[in-house]
Amino acid sequence: MDIATVVGVLLGSTLIVMSIVISKGATLMGFVDAPSIMMVLGGSVCSVLICFPLRTALSVFGVTKNVLFHKHENIPDLIERIVSLAETARRDGLLALENRLEEITHPFIVLGVQMAVDGTRPEVIESIMRTEMDAVAARHRSGRNVMEQLGRFAPAFGMIGTLVGLIIMLGNMSPETIGSGMAVALLTTLYGAILANLYCLPMAEKLGFINQEEILVMEIIVRGIMGIQSGDNPRVIEQKLSTFIPPKFRATEKEAA
Repeated sequence: MDIATVVGVLLGSTLIVMSIVISKGATLMGFVDAPSIMMVLGGSVCSVLICFPLRTALSVFGVTKNVLFHKHENIPDLIERIVSLAETARRDGLLALENRLEEITHPFIVLGVQMAVDGTRPEVIESIMRTEMDAVAARHRSGRNVMEQLGRFAPAFGMIGTLVGLIIMLGNMSPETIGSGMAVALLTTLYGAILANLYCLPMAEKLGFINQEEILVMEIIVRGIMGIQSGDNPRVIEQKLSTFIPPKFRATEKEAA
């Protein structure tokens, strides 16, 4: 679970609700209006359905789950696992790695090790693994685009809802109803702004960060597998892969060792 995302969503939602509750003269139910919710949420979802194929649009649920429950890779631990595989290959040969496939949990490492054990040419291994990286990046871009479009359309439909509310209010205007009518009309703008700026756009940015992180992890694995396949010294592989860790964390790891 991504603690920062969960805390941000829950805390942000709670602060908005609490600010309403403690405001003088405000009631929480006064900020709930079903037609406004239908206008903003329904309109935004329908626009996304127009923008993307159905399968891509429905991926928003998987995207949301990925943002909330993404497990960040421990890069020092990943490098240590790759170096361990390199030591086995250096000591017992590439074929010995086949006996360690069951203990490898990362599917991308399994892919590379399996091809190396099968005797696949180095350029073919790298080509296949980088193609897989490109496919992962494309899927991430697709999910991020869906969230960005939701964040883009929500404020627009909030404004549309406000205009509709104002038209209705002006068509039935009287001194007794002008205040309540204006309040209801402005709710859609509020809903659109909250949906875009607390949920959709921040999640789209987090997806971008997750994409960068996963591509970095895959780049480390590619370089590690290529080093193992070419028979590099495990210490050399470790030094090469450690360049992906910021220097201050590299120093910490050495001290811990």
